[in-house]
Amino acid sequence: MDKELLLKSHFHFIGIGGIGMSALAMGLLKKGCSVSGSDLVKNDETNKLKKLGAVIFTSQVGQNIEFVISKFTNKLINFVVSSAIKPENEEFSYCREKKLSIKHRSEILAMLMRTYTTLAVSGSHGKTSTSTFLSTILELCTHNSSSITGGIIPIYNSNCHLENTKYLVAEVDESDGTINKYKSDIGIINNIDFDHCDYFSNLSEVISSFKSFATNSKKLLVNFDCETSRNNFYSNYKWSNTTAKNVAYAIIPTEINSKYSIGKYYENGNFVSSLKIPIPGLHNLSNITAAIAASRMLGVDFIEIKQNIKYLKLPKKRFELRGEIDARSIYDDYAHHPNEIKEAIKLGRLFIKQKHNTEVQENRLIAIFQPHRYSRVKQFTKEFAEELSKADVIYVTSIYGAGEGNEDKITSKIITDLIYKTNKNVCYVNNYYEVAKNFYELTQKGDLILNMGAGDCHNFWSILNEKNN
Repeated sequence: MDKELLLKSHFHFIGIGGIGMSALAMGLLKKGCSVSGSDLVKNDETNKLKKLGAVIFTSQVGQNIEFVISKFTNKLINFVVSSAIKPENEEFSYCREKKLSIKHRSEILAMLMRTYTTLAVSGSHGKTSTSTFLSTILELCTHNSSSITGGIIPIYNSNCHLENTKYLVAEVDESDGTINKYKSDIGIINNIDFDHCDYFSNLSEVISSFKSFATNSKKLLVNFDCETSRNNFYSNYKWSNTTAKNVAYAIIPTEINSKYSIGKYYENGNFVSSLKIPIPGLHNLSNITAAIAASRMLGVDFIEIKQNIKYLKLPKKRFELRGEIDARSIYDDYAHHPNEIKEAIKLGRLFIKQKHNTEVQENRLIAIFQPHRYSRVKQFTKEFAEELSKADVIYVTSIYGAGEGNEDKITSKIITDLIYKTNKNVCYVNNYYEVAKNFYELTQKGDLILNMGAGDCHNFWSILNEKNN
């Protein structure tokens, strides 16, 4: 869609408050389009969009569509949905009934991507962090970069920074099979894991969806340390944190603690420089290596990258310290897959090891987990139990369904019962209000509380503060 046609278009987002939908809506507003949208939940994103001039509805009814059609009579109106919008949604079904122009969010993102030199970040885990690191490096080194991601990037304090720039960093999602719609100049595959069991039935289906993404990338950058990525994708551009041989880019860690990571940086097997990066965790080092590699593939000067590396920050909800209450530290993390929980707990252990508090009897790692989707719990019950049991004390809340049906009557208790076989310090807690109500019985001074999930679990900090005020 060219600029002239874009300005003649109006976009109405059904479910505009989601992190991916709101980013696109914001991008279109910045491009000069008129935008409206509906969401049953008011949040920071809908407030920001309203301030930028979007028309926001807090209901989802057919009258909203009628209003948009009557208000924007001189515009070509597109109604935008994501895969999260169910067919029975009243606005969506009204649009289908009236045969209105309905576009999937992936089509809008693909359209925006075509107007830039695009770096598309994909993978089962670490997409938002990699996008954040890459966006930060390109912004500071080139001052000529835009971003659309699935998280809040600290340097922009937004999930969308869309300007008239040369480069665009776009986080692309494989969860619903729409990854084949994206064309990029550099495609990045972080890692590949079986997930999104509501859409994929096995790992080979996941790999196939990434193969179409790889075909649509002019250059492909692949994580050599992920066995599935390494074995299924051939590329001259690979990165590693375990070896500098047979890869184009590597950072071999020499020290990782709770404040920073130090490593030796190599290109094509040749040592270039040591780097001190202000982000802890080996999984984060992998994401940072990918960001540096992609920047180098664009020709960004390494000296400039090294000078700006100290400004890297994690996106929100990625091991984010929310605060401290009575000598208990509370961290939020988006981990909702067993392998993500594994890395978050490892990082928690690193923090405890280096923050040993002699004033308390012991420093414990408390995991609070809100499972996300019934299909994921059904598929990974054993793996969830195995990883969560590595915490000292575990509280599992009810499942955040994300609009899924629950024909099999699955509850979180299948996870807690399995954990109990290896770690007796586990219990099911119905919701976060219950955790807040019994906070002092469930925790003790010196605890590092790791609150994990992809649902509404990140409201825990505000629930706690309401209770304590």
